[in-house]
Amino acid sequence: MIEDDFYATIKFKNGEEIFAKVAPSEEEEETFLIVSNPIVISEVKSRMGVVGYKLDPWLKTCDEDMLIVRMSEILTISESKSIEMIMMHQAFIRSNERDENNEPPISREMGYISNVNDAKTLLEKLYNSNSFQPPQR
Repeated sequence: MIEDDFYATIKFKNGEEIFAKVAPSEEEEETFLIVSNPIVISEVKSRMGVVGYKLDPWLKTCDEDMLIVRMSEILTISESKSIEMIMMHQAFIRSNERDENNEPPISREMGYISNVNDAKTLLEKLYNSNSFQPPQR
């Protein structure tokens, strides 16, 4: 039995293969799939073998994140429970949302990243130093 929404790899009759979150829908005796943020995954290889994966949007000139596909165009569909694939898909979506909002990617150059103990020690040193002047009320 198919759940409402699930992640899947879809192979089309024309040979294309995508990964997306999908939801089946039936209208007027025809079944459709609503695909959310479909991506194409390519293996990145080196001399040593597969190094990683490259993710690209399925439709490069489309701004829509949900598309409708007829089941008659699909050769096969396979539900994916691979946490690695799902995490890559979600990271790709977050990355695209940051790009659309013109937000720069998070990096160490944006500021110092520390743990709580290091930050506490640094702030205590600043407070106890002679150069620190508490705000006047």
